[in-house]
Amino acid sequence: MLNLNFDPFPVLSTERLLLRRFTFADAPRLFELRKDPVIMQYISRPLAKTLNDAIDLIKVINDLLKGNNGITWCITLKNEQEFIGSIGFWRIEKENYRAEIGYLLNPAYQGMGIMQEAIETIINYGFGPMNLHTIQANVSPDNLASIKLLQKNNFTQEAHFKENYFFNGAFEDTVVYTLLTKT
Repeated sequence: MLNLNFDPFPVLSTERLLLRRFTFADAPRLFELRKDPVIMQYISRPLAKTLNDAIDLIKVINDLLKGNNGITWCITLKNEQEFIGSIGFWRIEKENYRAEIGYLLNPAYQGMGIMQEAIETIINYGFGPMNLHTIQANVSPDNLASIKLLQKNNFTQEAHFKENYFFNGAFEDTVVYTLLTKT
């Protein structure tokens, strides 16, 4: 079974990025993304309606972190330090050495290779210090950009579940991609 400890918080960096812990100062920028129906179109979560919704999400992120049951990094540019996206592991199955990856990026920064840098970094963290065996991504089959990113990082499609969950008055499909550690 995984024995995780995210204290102290593992700050990660790349050539252009700093992946750091969320603070409540990030809430306004997080709110701007989470309230936008275009940005959230492939994320089956209710849209944020108030700044408090973003604050509450940061509280959930912190609670998962405190219990070593999830870790989410705030993506920033090294020279700016302001929230531009998030990436992390949640739904960690400690007994199965498995975690689900999730990510979100401000559209102003898409198409610049930023999420590629971030995902490479946390894949290495997941298979390294976290000792994961499997990283899983659950995506909408319509989210072609996310699927392309996963495929570029050697994730393999394992399943396509038809109408497996109900959200916003409709049944939605889920495509499951996984990446196994190199043993």
